[in-house]
Amino acid sequence: MAKLAVCGGMPVRTREFPKWPVRDIREEEALIDVVRSGEWGIGSRAVAEFDKKFAEFLGAKYAISCTNGTDAISIGLQALGIRAGDEVILPPYTFMATSTATLAVNAVPIFVDIDPDTYNIDPDKIEEAITDRTRAIIPVHIAGNPVDMDRIMRVAKKYDLRVLEDSAQAHGARWAGKMAGTIGDVGAWSFQSSKNVTSGEGGATATNDEKIFDRLFSFQNCGRVRTGKWYEHHNMSGNHRLSAFQAAVLIVQLDRVEEYCVRREKNAAYLDSRLREIGGVEPTVMTPGATRHAYHLYIFRFNSEEFGGVSRNVFLKALQAEGVPCSEGYVPLYKLPLFQHLDESWPALNKVSARYMDYSKVSCPVCERVCREEAVWLTQNMLIGDQSDMDDIAEAVAKIKGNLGELRGVAE
Repeated sequence: MAKLAVCGGMPVRTREFPKWPVRDIREEEALIDVVRSGEWGIGSRAVAEFDKKFAEFLGAKYAISCTNGTDAISIGLQALGIRAGDEVILPPYTFMATSTATLAVNAVPIFVDIDPDTYNIDPDKIEEAITDRTRAIIPVHIAGNPVDMDRIMRVAKKYDLRVLEDSAQAHGARWAGKMAGTIGDVGAWSFQSSKNVTSGEGGATATNDEKIFDRLFSFQNCGRVRTGKWYEHHNMSGNHRLSAFQAAVLIVQLDRVEEYCVRREKNAAYLDSRLREIGGVEPTVMTPGATRHAYHLYIFRFNSEEFGGVSRNVFLKALQAEGVPCSEGYVPLYKLPLFQHLDESWPALNKVSARYMDYSKVSCPVCERVCREEAVWLTQNMLIGDQSDMDDIAEAVAKIKGNLGELRGVAE
């Protein structure tokens, strides 16, 4: 009889992992309060309270909410003075919003390869990508694993570059004791439904510089300025304000961040140890110098050779069959159809910069290997359960490795 579930055997796990988002009566009461207040949008005390509470949570001087994480990056770039034709360095291993938010301000994404151990942008490769048109770096704290911000800031200072931290996956992550997103000039967050802090959709920016905050406010709020009249518009912008309903939910969500960060850290550490015992699967490394990984994702590296030469796709199929939801994650951004035809889909950019318009010539070998054959993703909700959930994951991986004869017969 077959042992592997993908071949007809019994799966290791038949029960579901914990659901996300976590919620209780507090979110319901907060929403009812907003409905009854009549303050659903402009002038909402709930939005003002969340902005204040989020800044306090981060240890930042200023924070301002917005519609989503993509807008947070675009607003942040505008506030930093990034203009048409400016080049912005970012990793190819991230959600497309990091690049499309850059394109939205008519700036040019310049992709720099990632570190093979952390999957974050490789600081050693940034300088060779800098030109006289480079204006900013967007380090992305992938999976909630902080980038080496000391090295990023040294490069930025050397070349007089702005730094916008894409912290969409890094709620509660810390670099050298400081919250991710508070070290560069601007931090940007997402509160989309999968995020560790969520209101279904939403975003925020933060800074410690009052002049930058003034510009964040303006680009978030139809070009208005904090000291101006309501119909006095200074900058080209739209309405990117958060609603009071989202703010009310986020206020409650912030109260759970620490508890769930601790829970994810504990379960991730245990799962690390279990997977390393099996061999052939190796968790990504928390960046040396980081003091908290937020674990929006738990990522481990699959080694085909140690699994008898079977592909990652076959491994993923087998692991899913054993009751462990998993995926391969990203593809390199420059390989997306968008970037293969960027001269057609973004003609305005073509007028301001010819560099890298042909993204088919871009090559980031580490990222391509990671995306093609190595990365295995588990989502953050899987880490908020108990140790038995981690045991099921490890036992499913061990079961697959122990039955490679069956696995070799599984189709791609």
